[in-house]
Amino acid sequence: MTTPTVHRAGYVALVGRPNVGKSTLLNALLERKLSIVSPKPQTTRHRILGVLTRPEFQIAIVDTPGLHTGAKRMLNQYMNRTAASSLADADLVAFVVEALRFDHEDERVLERIKKVERPAVLVINKVDQAQPRSRLLPYIEALAARHPFLEVVPLSALKADSVLRLPAILAAHLPESPPLFPPEQVTDRSDRFLTTEIIREKLTLRVQQELPYGLTVEIERMDETADGRLEIGAVIWVEREGQKAIVIGEGGSLLKGVGQAARLDLNKLFGRRTHLELWVKVKENWADSANALKAFGYEGP
Repeated sequence: MTTPTVHRAGYVALVGRPNVGKSTLLNALLERKLSIVSPKPQTTRHRILGVLTRPEFQIAIVDTPGLHTGAKRMLNQYMNRTAASSLADADLVAFVVEALRFDHEDERVLERIKKVERPAVLVINKVDQAQPRSRLLPYIEALAARHPFLEVVPLSALKADSVLRLPAILAAHLPESPPLFPPEQVTDRSDRFLTTEIIREKLTLRVQQELPYGLTVEIERMDETADGRLEIGAVIWVEREGQKAIVIGEGGSLLKGVGQAARLDLNKLFGRRTHLELWVKVKENWADSANALKAFGYEGP
């Protein structure tokens, strides 16, 4: 007699300090770009849900903003609340750290995991960059001793083959459950949201210093043309008049480059040609305004 296969499903929150590679890991697990990525910390501002469906399991993977200290601005406080809320609501936590690095912000995340008493898997990312290699095993052993992790998984989110075993490890610790989402669903985010994120990613990669944290993007229109193209109009909001010139660039060069790079990703996302128009406008100190944050889609968790 054949034993029925147990199906497991649940929510897994990817948590960690900023810039440990949570978004890169989400994209690697889904084998598609869903969460934007840049070398700058705090690129992820929202809760991003990616659904990984296999015959034996379905994992709702939640990419969260990096939990960080010194969150004085309303935007940073929103990001911390979003991450903490996703952590508390998860069936399982994947605590992502960077190989050979564990600082006070990592420690703070671990304390939050202990506080919510959620089962946790330790994911040690960027092991391919760990130098010297001889320090890696003692580092893993010391970190594993800090908490009763269900599993310890060293990997590199940039190398797809090392990520392949992670879904089955995570699924083994999820509750028995039928699928939570239709098999074809990959995310709960709208096309408008994904479009704003793509534009913001290209901006973040091109502007320097602190400016990325004073930028946000709002879609004003998305219209289909008679010939099947998608016309998109978007506003890039900055906090001060001086930032506007920086985003536009000399002779409009920076803004043009952002538009070209974003359009390539949007063509892939929508599977058709897109036409993108960008404007830059000023809303003074929007990142410290509750009304502006709500208008720009930064809803409280």
